Amino acid sequence: MKQSIGKKFTLCFLFIILAMFIFLNTYGKNSIRNEIIQQKKTSLYSEAELICKKYASDYYVNDLSLHSLRRQLIAIDEYLGTRIWLVNADGTLLCDTRNSLEDDQKINVKTLDSSLLTNTNIENLSLPAYFDEPVLSVTSSVIVNYKVKAYVMMFLPNSSLTDDTILVTNVINICLLILGLVLIILFIYLYIITVYPLRKLKQAAIEYTGGNYDYKLNLKSHDEFHDLGNTIEYMASEMNNQEAYQKKFIANISHDFRSPLTSIKGYAEAMLDGTIPYENQDHYLEIILFEAERLNKLTSNLLSLNTFDNKGMLLDISIFNVNEIIKSTVASFEGTCIKKKIKVILEFSEKDMPVSADMGRIQQVLYNLLDNAIKFSHSNSSIKITTRERNDKIFIAVKDHGEGIPKESITKIWDRFYKSDPSRGKDKKGTGLGLSIVKEIINAHNENINVVSTEGAGTEFVFSLPMAND
Repeated sequence: MKQSIGKKFTLCFLFIILAMFIFLNTYGKNSIRNEIIQQKKTSLYSEAELICKKYASDYYVNDLSLHSLRRQLIAIDEYLGTRIWLVNADGTLLCDTRNSLEDDQKINVKTLDSSLLTNTNIENLSLPAYFDEPVLSVTSSVIVNYKVKAYVMMFLPNSSLTDDTILVTNVINICLLILGLVLIILFIYLYIITVYPLRKLKQAAIEYTGGNYDYKLNLKSHDEFHDLGNTIEYMASEMNNQEAYQKKFIANISHDFRSPLTSIKGYAEAMLDGTIPYENQDHYLEIILFEAERLNKLTSNLLSLNTFDNKGMLLDISIFNVNEIIKSTVASFEGTCIKKKIKVILEFSEKDMPVSADMGRIQQVLYNLLDNAIKFSHSNSSIKITTRERNDKIFIAVKDHGEGIPKESITKIWDRFYKSDPSRGKDKKGTGLGLSIVKEIINAHNENINVVSTEGAGTEFVFSLPMAND
């Protein structure tokens, strides 16, 4: 069964808190008790040594009465909460802070437990006749003139140790509870800044998968999720544009194929059924040939672009004089220029302009640019082609004085099938792919092409090529 990240976070959080409580109240509690016992042993032994040196020794050296000594020990008992015995060297119990001993009540401690005087501390000592519960016992020697005169024994009930353990455990539990509350608040905060954005991103992915590219994430945070959301929204926008482009692409292909095919089919049928007289058929055969050439050019351009998209453009780099390529390209348009009364002016800063590029592809670029320049130039106008050297680059410019490109169309002319005239009436022969191919070729050379145009005044295309090393 699939579990959400939020549920996993919750279960993980609860498991950690539960594990901490269980650990603290089992193994942790025992560790705390053992630590308290060790601290009590050390503390009581220090107190016992102090009693031996400061109080009990006065009983043997300075003739302090047993009654006075007992009063002092009772005060210490009340302060520390520990029962204190003073035992003579032979084991006779001389003083008990919790019981007033008569001479006939004095006992020998050795008869109770032979290890009482030899062990400095004993845990869980059980003497039912004197203590209601097991106790912690600590023993220190009273030494006078390098001889053991007596022993000071201190007893702490186990219940006191248990109370201390419970107190420390409760304090830690309270701290743990506070920590848990802090973690809950932190968890809620983390949930808001992680799981909530992830759900929004998931919903956005679902919407975009369904084709709703206008769906907005509206993430309020300013972190990586916000950046990711912006990236996804940008991706959706690009997908939307791509989808619109594909629809337009198909519509343009359909239009550009349908028009010549309709003409070819119509004129062919008219000639077959005799609608067009035999003496007029040559004219219509020329139209059919013109449309067939247009279809052939469109197909070739589509295949070229498809190859660029799928495999990338493979360049056959060589060194050649770009001025000579320009001259040969211009020569191929000589008839068209004469017919339209267009003058092509060549302006080269140097006779030889060696470049390192794919000669065939660059000739294709020049052909497309010159074809466009002639197509959109007025009769009795001129086209200027210039080459300039600057910063190890050769810049080639093709400038006409024709119709120009509308300002709103400047950024779109590189799009496939784009034609600045929506009616398509000005360019019946064009496919709308020439400038797309030009852009692809120049980009493949890692160079740039720019356009400057004024509607009604003309257009200038400028592109660069790497200058060949001598």
